[in-house]
Amino acid sequence: MFEWIRFGIVVLFLFGGVIAACCAVYGVYRFHFVLNRMHAAAIIDTLALLLVIIALIICSGLSFQMLKLLLVLGFLWFASPVSSHLISRLEVESEQEIVRKECEVEKR
Repeated sequence: MFEWIRFGIVVLFLFGGVIAACCAVYGVYRFHFVLNRMHAAAIIDTLALLLVIIALIICSGLSFQMLKLLLVLGFLWFASPVSSHLISRLEVESEQEIVRKECEVEKR
């Protein structure tokens, strides 16, 4: 009986992770501006990653694999925002259209 409850919890977490990833894909295709796309992908990506890794931790139980999954989660949680920030900063510095759009918004 306990295995079925655990299986149900794992399925719920995996389903939540898939839904969050689908929201990220929708956000990437919905927005037109590069930085908005990156924001949608980066924010939802961390939630989807959390839910899927929690499902894997519940599935594996208390073992050494749980520690490895937590380390992977921690590494990806630190690496993903940093890489998104650096890519968006590169986009802002290299794209002149962004500067013109910001100046137009400030004039209004």
